[in-house]
Amino acid sequence: MEPYVDETYYKEIYLGTLDTEDLAKRLKEASQQVDMLTFNRIRGKGFDNLTSFQQSVIKEVICQHVDFVYENQDMIDSVLQSYSINGVSMSFGQSWNIEVMNGVAMKRSTYELLKQTGLTRSVI
Repeated sequence: MEPYVDETYYKEIYLGTLDTEDLAKRLKEASQQVDMLTFNRIRGKGFDNLTSFQQSVIKEVICQHVDFVYENQDMIDSVLQSYSINGVSMSFGQSWNIEVMNGVAMKRSTYELLKQTGLTRSVI
């Protein structure tokens, strides 16, 4: 399975700042997660058969998601949903700025962008 975004696009078009050895792996994982959020409609229809608007939005979403996951990897991987120490609490899950759907945690603004493709509704 090829990711929808390659390292060249991430670095030169999106102007991403991650320069890790596993960037290709991260782009592939983000593509797989976008597939989960779009109920595999992209794979089913074929990325090249999508409109240019849908393609550009999907690429933007993947790049944003790679950055989000990289910056928040420890919290995303945590088995705890919330914790509290000395009156200070923290929770991870559905909140005003995080969308969790189909097991994927994504920044809400990024998910709202993905919704513009029309591919995220459970029934089309």
